Amino acid sequence: MKDRGMRKVLTGRVVSDKMEKTVVVAVETLVRHPMYQRIIRQTRKFKAHDEQNNCRVGDKVRVMETRPLSKEKRWRVIEILDRAKQI
Repeated sequence: MKDRGMRKVLTGRVVSDKMEKTVVVAVETLVRHPMYQRIIRQTRKFKAHDEQNNCRVGDKVRVMETRPLSKEKRWRVIEILDRAKQI
């Protein structure tokens, strides 16, 4: 992939693939509580562009920041790291 400057790259799990060419990716981070010093798990959801409609719910994916593609979509799927087990 070409050098794209200082774009953010995140890793998360696909939680929804019901839209056309769009997936919702939940990115989990661990942060320390400012007062109690406990580690807290925070989850943020991002809408990401999936051109080929390859992603399924449960897949672990890497997403990259990109120009605004729609009202809420500012990320795109770079690669699928791990496929979800089909039941």
